[in-house]
Amino acid sequence: FRFKDSLAEDLRSADLVISHAGAGSCLETLEEGKPLIVVTNEKLMDNHQLELAKQLHRDGHVLCCSCSTLVETLESMDLSTLKPFPPGQPEKFALFLDEVVGFR
Repeated sequence: FRFKDSLAEDLRSADLVISHAGAGSCLETLEEGKPLIVVTNEKLMDNHQLELAKQLHRDGHVLCCSCSTLVETLESMDLSTLKPFPPGQPEKFALFLDEVVGFR
């Protein structure tokens, strides 16, 4: 499909997600508890997607590859090595803001 309002249903029914390294795509997939292979675009300048993908990989949450190594990654992957992504804690940010602004 070219455009879809939401991928939530697709994510819920997926056994494995292969995605670019956009923050929204990565976090939505990880929060759904699905195994994720992140395919980086090495041609982007100031590649923040590559930084995110590498950090999530170092932390053990995703497998990371390039377009040229995707098939190899699929053939050799061991999804049991992936660690669950911890749930968000938005209240910590709210407390931080309260402190910065002087409400606490």
